[in-house]
Amino acid sequence: MKKQDATERIKEMEEILDSVSEVLSRVEKDLDEFEKIQSDIQKLESYYTGLDWKKDFRLDEEGKLPKDLKRGVLSEDGIYNLLEKNKELMELIKKEDEA
Repeated sequence: MKKQDATERIKEMEEILDSVSEVLSRVEKDLDEFEKIQSDIQKLESYYTGLDWKKDFRLDEEGKLPKDLKRGVLSEDGIYNLLEKNKELMELIKKEDEA
């Protein structure tokens, strides 16, 4: 085995080690944040499936809310898609834990 071959291989593996280490650290941090927001997601789901969302939606349709009020939360698709994405990610994480 040539010294140069070993040197190049070690350099390549070091780059992979550094890159993978960085990505795994980010994923771990993001998973921690994902876990922390689950209570907010539950609150959003309760709002969306409860009476308050329907009342707020009706008020918006009747033009009774301020025109400059950000109202993405009143978009049926917006909340639904977010809740579905969360559900899919939770299932993916669960599958990974079971593997």
